[in-house]
Amino acid sequence: MAFLSVSGEPGCRASLLARMLAQQLGWDLVTEERLEELIAGEFGASGQIMPRAWPHLASAVIAKLGSERRLIVCGDGSAMLLADLPSRLRLHLTGSETYRLANVMRDDGVDREEAKRRLRELEREQAFTRKTKFGSRSGRTSCDLVLNCEGFSNEQMVDLLASAVRFRRLGEAGPLPPAEEAEVQFRIRMRLARSGIAPTDCVRRETREFGHPSEEVFANLLDFYRIVWHYEPRSFPLQWDKDGKVLEAFTPDFYLPEFDIYVELTTMRQANVTRKNRKIHLLRTIYPHINIQVFYQKDVQDLVMKHGLPARLAAGG
Repeated sequence: MAFLSVSGEPGCRASLLARMLAQQLGWDLVTEERLEELIAGEFGASGQIMPRAWPHLASAVIAKLGSERRLIVCGDGSAMLLADLPSRLRLHLTGSETYRLANVMRDDGVDREEAKRRLRELEREQAFTRKTKFGSRSGRTSCDLVLNCEGFSNEQMVDLLASAVRFRRLGEAGPLPPAEEAEVQFRIRMRLARSGIAPTDCVRRETREFGHPSEEVFANLLDFYRIVWHYEPRSFPLQWDKDGKVLEAFTPDFYLPEFDIYVELTTMRQANVTRKNRKIHLLRTIYPHINIQVFYQKDVQDLVMKHGLPARLAAGG
C-alpha cells in the first residue's frame, strides 16, 4: 500500500490539511490520537512504554494497517515512522511566525499576545517530543517535501499534494505484500527486543539471568512472536569416564516446545563456533532424535519466516 505523512511546525494546521487530503484522495487518516489507541491495544498504555520505543511500536502498527489500506499519517515525527516502508511520500509544513500566529489567533479566538504564548508552548512541546522519542529536534530532514504554507490556500495545498501523489504513482500501489510486511515487522521487533519491549498479550517468560545479552534479545523476540520457550532446560552428557562419571556435557541455550527444537546462539568468533560445532556434532551422534540448531543472528529471521510466525502475529494482534 501507499503511505503519506503530514507534519509541520505549530500553527501550520497540519492536521487540517491531512484531513482535507484524506477526504480528497479517499485514503484513511491516522492521527497521533489514533496511533496512541492502537499502540495501547497491542503494546500497553503509553505511560508503560519507553519514549524511544514508541516510534518503533507506531511503525509496527502503521505497517500492519498499510497491508490493508492506503494511509495518511499525521503528527510530529510521522515522517520518521515511515522510514522502513515502501511507496511513501513525506511532507513537512512550515511558515513564518507571523503566519503561524495568525492561524493560532483565528483558530483559538485569542489576541496576539495569548497566541504568541500558546505558540511558544506548542513549540516547546514539539521539541521535547522529538528529542525524547526520536532523538532529533528537526522534523524536516526525513521529509521528501517541505512546503511553505504562506501564499497558498488550504485547497491549493491539497491540490498540490494530490498532484505529487499522482506523480509518484502512489495511488497505483497495491497492498503491502505479506512477506514485505513480515520483513518490516521483523526489523522493528528486533530493535524493540533489544529494549525488552513486548506486547501486552505476549507469552509470559520465566524470570532468568541470561549468560549473554544476545540471549535476552532472542527471548524478547520470541515473546513478541508469542513463542513459548525455556532457557537452558536440559544438559546432555557427551563424554564419560570409565566409571560412568560425566566429563563433558552440553546445555543448549533455549528449547522451543511448540516446535520441539533446541536452539544454541553463537557469535561470529571462530573459536566459539569451532568449539560449539564439535559439541553439537557429538550431541547429534549420541542423541540422533534431538533436534538442535545453531543460530547466528540472521538465522533468527529464517526461523520466524519458516514457521509463518508474522502471519500468526497479525492474526493474533
